Amino acid sequence: MTKKRLIGLVYIILIVFGVAVFVPGCGGKKAKEVAIPEWNSVGGKIMTRWTSEIRPDSVHQEYPRPQMERAEWLNLNGLWEYAVRLAEAPEPASFDGHILVPFPIESALSGVRKPIGKENRLWYKRTFQVPKTWGKKRVLLNFEAVDWETRVWVNGVEAGRHRGGYDPFVFDITDYLLNRGDQQIVVSVWDPIDEGTQPRGKQVKNPRGIWYTSVTGIWATVWLEPVPETYITEIEIRPVVDTSDVHVKVRASNAARSFPVELTVIGNGGAKFNAKGITGEEISIPLALPRLWSPDSPFLHRLTATLKAKRAKNDDTIESYFGLRKISLGTDEKGVKRLFLNNVPLFHFGPLDQGWWPDGLYAAPTDAALRYDIEVLKDLGYNMMRKHVKVEPRRFYYWCDKLGLMVWQDMPSGDAYIHGNDADIRRSEESARQYKQEFSSIIKALFNHPSIVMWVCFNEGWGQFDTPRIVNWVRSLDSTRLVDGASGWADRGIGDVVDVHDYPGPKAPPNEPGRAAVLGEFGGLGLPLSGHTWQDEANWGYRSFTSPEELTKAYLGLIEKLVPMIEHGLSAAVYTQTTDVEIEVNGLMTYDRAVIKMDRERAAKANRSVYLK
Repeated sequence: MTKKRLIGLVYIILIVFGVAVFVPGCGGKKAKEVAIPEWNSVGGKIMTRWTSEIRPDSVHQEYPRPQMERAEWLNLNGLWEYAVRLAEAPEPASFDGHILVPFPIESALSGVRKPIGKENRLWYKRTFQVPKTWGKKRVLLNFEAVDWETRVWVNGVEAGRHRGGYDPFVFDITDYLLNRGDQQIVVSVWDPIDEGTQPRGKQVKNPRGIWYTSVTGIWATVWLEPVPETYITEIEIRPVVDTSDVHVKVRASNAARSFPVELTVIGNGGAKFNAKGITGEEISIPLALPRLWSPDSPFLHRLTATLKAKRAKNDDTIESYFGLRKISLGTDEKGVKRLFLNNVPLFHFGPLDQGWWPDGLYAAPTDAALRYDIEVLKDLGYNMMRKHVKVEPRRFYYWCDKLGLMVWQDMPSGDAYIHGNDADIRRSEESARQYKQEFSSIIKALFNHPSIVMWVCFNEGWGQFDTPRIVNWVRSLDSTRLVDGASGWADRGIGDVVDVHDYPGPKAPPNEPGRAAVLGEFGGLGLPLSGHTWQDEANWGYRSFTSPEELTKAYLGLIEKLVPMIEHGLSAAVYTQTTDVEIEVNGLMTYDRAVIKMDRERAAKANRSVYLK
């Protein structure tokens, strides 16, 4: 028997007897942990077809940060130990079992599916080994998303803290690593859910109607990457359509000094463009034969950035991409203010997208599942979506970039509510600080994605405060996109659009000289389909129908009413919504993504009729 076969036989025996085996990553992709047989998704509700593809040793293995990709990295998704203890209790001496990261503990795919609550704290623990190929490089520990208050220890030493449920964060853990052998990570997470003022979106302790199951803990990829002593921390890409060039700024871990940077862009037809500069300063690259990004032609330029060191082995190289596109307000030939893409008016039409999954809640079961939703919307004739009071992991926006779907990105809501005629709320200093901290981090993390064309500050008065100042603050953070100050209800006369909601609608706000008129939500046509609902009875929709034919007829009627409004000045419309979510059955698709509820061809034909020539 060969040595290779002998090792394989030993692994099989270990698996059969339930022994966890660690296989160190080599050169990049993942920290591989052989499946522990005790993990199974927890049933009881509907699931998606991707559930059957999940293996604990290979869950969400795709590179999590596509616009700043390094060759070497180590994926820490998989089975971790977990424990639930009172919020004030110290790190537990023993743990309760295993949880599948990156699925939140309330989800079926976590293998646990239990609520946590404000009174408790969720603990995680796992070990890993640093690949020998990383040598003496620094090691960064990345979290794509953890909800909400996170503390991290490495080998018993606290490595960092973070507050926020939607923005990625990173800790340099080099100084806490042992010289060799197993390294231990312990994570604790506390989440006040709807009893706090933090941004939380549709999460509540007691789900009902349009309010959904709470999400606690890690819900997106956890990963390690090696970097040299001085490394790239951020790359800011500003494509400029009007001058056919791109402006790039590279920032380094040592901001006190400037370091040489080399850039290469691969453009239309494989044309190559090179430029040099230094960290912290803007580098401009002219683009000959430029090719624009749009939903109909989502062309992406490739970008390589290298931070040069005295010795080549200490260089830091990242791979990225960008889309050459411009989003702006403009005036059409009739004198009506419109949304323009690449200096041409374009009607924005697509669904409200909640981003929830019956098996993973906030976390899609697989990367293919993330892509599927976008492919369906494109096939149905939509050119955008409004990502509703939730922020996705960066892989999601990569697929929007690549497949060509524009995104209006909401800031997740939190704190108190107001009605349409009420004044803005007065947030506490802590609440306002958290809103701005998270929103600025989200904008920075997603800045380079061409698919994102609008930031939405507030939804239907929820948490709405100091609106004029917030709108201007967002513009100061990102002057390349439009800003919707308030989607629905409490318009303050500021921002790039005047945005109304109407169910089932449609209706259009009056045209204004300085803002585009948009319909931020309408529709909500509900149809529960037996075998595909979260619960058997008492499902909810804004309007209820009993068959796909009835639903299709009603939908086509809405679109027929919408078209004349576009001719008279309406610049965008957002239909509620992509999928059913829990007991809300207003989706184009069922919650499990198994059925498109309307006649696909008739709906797509009607949708494409809104793009007036």
